[in-house]
Amino acid sequence: MRTTRTKLSIVVLAAAVLVGLVGCTSADDPEDDSGTLTPSDPTTFTVWITSAQQAPAPDNKITKLLKDKLGVTLKYEIVTPDNEDQKIGVMLAGGEFPDLIGTGDLKQRLLQGGALRRLDDMLAKGDYPNLAEHVKDDIKKMSYSGDEVDKGLYILPNYNRFYGDITGGVYYGPAFWIQKRVLADAGYPDLSNMTLDRYFQLISNYKAKHPKTAGAPTVGFEILASTGREWGMTNPPAQLAGFPNNGGVVVDSNNNASIFADKDIAKNFYKVLNQQYNSGVVDPESFTLTFDQYTAKLATGTVLGMHDQGWNFQTATQSLQSAGKDEYTYVPLMPVYDGVKPWYADRPVMNTNQGFGISVSSKQPKKALKFLDIMLSDEWQKTLSWGIAGEDYQVGADGVFSRTDEQRKNYKDLTWRASNRLDALLDMLPKRNGKFSDGNAYSPDDQPAEFYATLSDYDKDFMAKYGKKTWLDFVNKAPDNPKYYPAWNLTLSDDANQVNQQLTDTSVQKLPGIIAGPPADFDKNWQAYVDSIRKIDVKVYEDAVTAGIKDRLANW
Repeated sequence: MRTTRTKLSIVVLAAAVLVGLVGCTSADDPEDDSGTLTPSDPTTFTVWITSAQQAPAPDNKITKLLKDKLGVTLKYEIVTPDNEDQKIGVMLAGGEFPDLIGTGDLKQRLLQGGALRRLDDMLAKGDYPNLAEHVKDDIKKMSYSGDEVDKGLYILPNYNRFYGDITGGVYYGPAFWIQKRVLADAGYPDLSNMTLDRYFQLISNYKAKHPKTAGAPTVGFEILASTGREWGMTNPPAQLAGFPNNGGVVVDSNNNASIFADKDIAKNFYKVLNQQYNSGVVDPESFTLTFDQYTAKLATGTVLGMHDQGWNFQTATQSLQSAGKDEYTYVPLMPVYDGVKPWYADRPVMNTNQGFGISVSSKQPKKALKFLDIMLSDEWQKTLSWGIAGEDYQVGADGVFSRTDEQRKNYKDLTWRASNRLDALLDMLPKRNGKFSDGNAYSPDDQPAEFYATLSDYDKDFMAKYGKKTWLDFVNKAPDNPKYYPAWNLTLSDDANQVNQQLTDTSVQKLPGIIAGPPADFDKNWQAYVDSIRKIDVKVYEDAVTAGIKDRLANW
């Protein structure tokens, strides 16, 4: 995801590289597992991670630091999101698992399949103070409450357990993203009262004027329909209609959930996509792209817009920034239907069911949990997020962290990051999001002065044109989340999950044909899609989501 094909290939391949996964035999409480990590008694952990982040380079300095300070060596298998389903099936069938499992699987197959240890009793022993503090106030939210395995804590969430104030300058949520060069070419138009028609008109106008980007065809609008990331194609109707991101449902004022896939708010959106496809704006390759290919295409700078969540294409953004192509990076827009108030940005919610767990087949569960506990300490959190003091950042006389221009440039360089950061590991580790006890923000991007200093001259000028100071200023001010929110991470029954999967499969199978079909056939194709949905027992899913919402309202 760089300026050359060679560098692009490094990033795409590294994210999926297998670095020696070794299976472990079963042991409930191994006698030789002291829970102590020391260089005098080296420990190797096998680690399975679902992440779009790249694997560390062999010369990675944080890898060396782990070995020198803790005696820890990590053997990774890093799996990209669109390969997760297959890999989970293989692991469950084999029955042997790595020591640490970092998963983003909302279907909880590893948890419900018995691959993960229940952590409650281990944490209660007092040997893991950082983790105990981390889960104390939110244990109900973090815990499994279904019936497939014992209720309790199995996965330590990887994002949005906040300490202190919440700061930040980058928007990672859902939006209809548009390249900055498109808005600059249009004279920095007013972005309020954005509609789908205005959004696509901006893209269409620019594409007509600039059919090529660095010699390659300019792509108007990209759609990600890859399994496991199909929500880029299926979620927009709810947000266009003014609902927050509850996944495949909208929730009414009485807290009742219903699907929207077969409703007019969806039909109207896909009709616009059908028109844009047939006018040449939507990329005809959209529906055949894997997640890696989609990210790689964004990293070329040829794609003018897409609907996605900011975190999902972060590696592409980093690649473009690393290459100094800030005009090819994206800003979030919030088109809505007439009379609707946008609710794209929400308050960050804890990633329950996503993060690290300890496998049942690990021979060293105490050490594995101690490793996660140590990684959650202020010392290691700063190392993993900021780097090494004096080398990657400075500590001022006032105790405030800052960086030089060269350090900021390094931070954006993916080749440098591969040798100086553990991005894939950090992606799944529990974090002290918010602020450290010394007042510094968890990450450089969240430190207000550092965030602005990190911006390129292009981005500073772009923001000034709109009178903004952060990328968060381009989206709605997030209201308080509903108490149950979000519905997409509810624990559901097998029956409800099966129905949800049937709905997802139907959308992935049918929507590409609806979008790419002749406009004259749109109504016929749409009705066939609706008829397919109505053959599914949707009520089982809707009732389960509604029950889950009401359970949270009563117990959270």
